[in-house]
Amino acid sequence: MNDQSPAEIEAVRQVPLCESFWTWCRVAALSFGGPAGQIAVMHRIIVDQKKWISEERFLHALNYCMLLPGPEAQQLATYIGWLMHRTLGGLIAGVLFVLPGFVSILALSIIYSCYEDSSFVQALFFGLKPAVMAVVMEAVLRIGKRVLKNRTMVTLAIASFVAIFFFDIPFPLLIVSAGLIGLIGSKIAPHRFEVIKGHSKIPNSSKQSVLPDHFGENDGSRPALMRSVYVSAICLTLWFGPLIGVWLFFGVSSVYFQEGVFFSKAAVVTFGGAYSVLAYIAQQAVERYGWLRPGEMLDGLGMAETTPGPLIMVVQFVGFLGAYRNPGPLSPLVGGIVGSILTTWVTFVPCFFWVFLGAPYIERLRGNKRLNSALSAVTAAVVGVVLNLAVWFSLHTLFQKVTTRNIFGLRLQIPELATADIAACAIAILACLLTFYWKKGLAVTLGVSAAVGAAIFLIR
Repeated sequence: MNDQSPAEIEAVRQVPLCESFWTWCRVAALSFGGPAGQIAVMHRIIVDQKKWISEERFLHALNYCMLLPGPEAQQLATYIGWLMHRTLGGLIAGVLFVLPGFVSILALSIIYSCYEDSSFVQALFFGLKPAVMAVVMEAVLRIGKRVLKNRTMVTLAIASFVAIFFFDIPFPLLIVSAGLIGLIGSKIAPHRFEVIKGHSKIPNSSKQSVLPDHFGENDGSRPALMRSVYVSAICLTLWFGPLIGVWLFFGVSSVYFQEGVFFSKAAVVTFGGAYSVLAYIAQQAVERYGWLRPGEMLDGLGMAETTPGPLIMVVQFVGFLGAYRNPGPLSPLVGGIVGSILTTWVTFVPCFFWVFLGAPYIERLRGNKRLNSALSAVTAAVVGVVLNLAVWFSLHTLFQKVTTRNIFGLRLQIPELATADIAACAIAILACLLTFYWKKGLAVTLGVSAAVGAAIFLIR
């Protein structure tokens, strides 16, 4: 039964599903430059050009997605798609947002693995690695400006960096601890913790939007226990069903099952954007599982930075290489493709789950100060985690050999100065100048660095 008013039904009819499909294709094709650029593209097309929803509704949806683990830009697209055409609309928007990046990185992963030793591939990625360092450093500053507004937030960021860099504290534990600190701090000193505000109302912002701001308040999507159980049953089956199949077919010790379980865990703790969890993924994939070498994580990040879609798509590259090198009963190429698909599946199915389950409760989250305080604390901790990522990438890019030592309980990563790569250092400086001094965009920074790196690699 549908008890929407005729005006509300007519509002959605103004945006046919076919038009929505091609609009999300356009958004997906232009989704370069990380979450900030992707959200800007979405805002320009959905709010400014199409006027499907108001500025207020867009910001409210964005704030909700910032509370969730996973790529906020993809979840924002899923939520807006759900808002316009419910589940089918959310699936169309969310899948299309990921699909171009998935196809691009799968193709690049195949080329990379098959021609890894060729001069062409090595030259292509030689300049990208130092450039990615500058991109990550820019992310540290961007996130830091957003949340490090008082001494409490700065202290949390420093403590987070020390905990993960020197003591190897697990990333999920850091996120949970920061969230609890934020919740407790909201009661003790709320003015120190609520630095990320809830969405602010913009008067008369919805008058010219296709979908009125009150749309959805009178239909069957209101919070309901049975709906939540139904959504949970379907999404959890889709999430863990393939893992059970992999377990039965390949066994617990197979790389496919290990990747499925590991990236399922990562999907639950990816708060604060992809950069926040990349250090955790990189260290586990390199040091614990041995799926790839340190420099290869930078290659994968360079792929994700230069292709459309969420930055977290770098996990697809990790899944491909891990399975390609440990294919079990499959051929390396088929194993790599299976690992790539499985990794992408367990990474993004949870994103749809969070949105479809939580969307009806969004209004109840509106302006919740305790949640805003928890998010502020988590984001401050993320600054320290991303800084750790920047340092980790820098050490393994600028130096050919880095030794890990435990001294008085501290885990120290000590580079051997004699192994410094002068060319990589020069490209890193160039990338930093392009990013911070000349204020060039991501595409220019990566393009120039890749070209210079390729030239140096081929002539030296």
